[in-house]
Amino acid sequence: MIKTFRGILDDGGQDKIRLSTKKGKIGYKIVKFDLFPNKPGWVDYESLGQVFKIKQTAIATTEATVDFADGNLLAAGFFSSTAATSGSESYVQVFEREIFNQDIYVTHTQQSGNALINYYLELEAFNMTDNAAAVSTLRDIRLNPQVGA
Repeated sequence: MIKTFRGILDDGGQDKIRLSTKKGKIGYKIVKFDLFPNKPGWVDYESLGQVFKIKQTAIATTEATVDFADGNLLAAGFFSSTAATSGSESYVQVFEREIFNQDIYVTHTQQSGNALINYYLELEAFNMTDNAAAVSTLRDIRLNPQVGA
């Protein structure tokens, strides 16, 4: 089953995607992550969107970085366009083998300026065995002690 989520984020914004259940027996993996400008052709964009397993305590509003070694990063996307031209660029990297059963967080950093960005997220949902759910939850608790709190 595919679940979709969409939203709009301001510079430095963060949305929580509620996925957790009491028993954690529904697993998810990201199928698609896209960014789209709020005002296409009106504003210059250099937007960075990222999806994390844990809530981010600080989100840069300029010059954010992407760290593929971060075990909590599930996807990253970059969208760039100039209002004066019709050209745009978009790069997306989804770590599709990452399976999770807890809430996830989408963040946005406008690398230059201050503009809103739309995001679209597709998740594949599937049933997990008791053992797989326990392993996924324990892994998340180990990576982020706040999950168990």
